[in-house]
Amino acid sequence: MPCVAEKLLSTVLPLALLAACSGHDGSVPGDAEDTRPFSEIGPDEEMRFTGTEPFWGGSVAGESLTYTTPENIDGTTIAVDRFAGRGGVTWSGTLEGQSFDLMITPGHCSDGMSDRSYPFVATLQFGRRQLDGCAWRASHPPADPAQEPADSPV
Repeated sequence: MPCVAEKLLSTVLPLALLAACSGHDGSVPGDAEDTRPFSEIGPDEEMRFTGTEPFWGGSVAGESLTYTTPENIDGTTIAVDRFAGRGGVTWSGTLEGQSFDLMITPGHCSDGMSDRSYPFVATLQFGRRQLDGCAWRASHPPADPAQEPADSPV
C-alpha cells in the first residue's frame, strides 16, 4: 500500500508539471480571476501524441489512453482520469505499476525529426522519467511539409 508521501506526490506532481509546462514564469496564465478550466480540448476529443529519444506515442480519448513504443507498436491501453487545469489538460493513470501522467498544453512544438509543426506540447511523467513530445487533435493531423505544394514563382 502506498505511503502518504507517495499518494501526495502522485496527486501534486501532475499539477506542478502542468504549471511548469505552460511556458510561463510560474505565475498563473491569463486572468487570475478567471477560474474556468482549460476548454481548448474537449472531454471526449481524441488527442494524439508523439515523442522522440526515446520514441513514444499514442492517443487518448475520454477515459482511455493507449501508449505505444517501438517495442510495443500495438500499445498498451490504460484507464485514465482527466483534469482540465488553467493552462492545459492532464490524463493520469497507472501503467506497469507506475504513475502515468500525460500533460498537453497549447504551444508551438517540433518533434525535432521532421519539418512538421504541432499545435500542442506533450509532457509525459512515467514513474520517475519525464518524456517530452508534441500533440495534436486526431481530427486535425499535422500537415506533412513534403506533401504541401511549393509556392509558384512570381
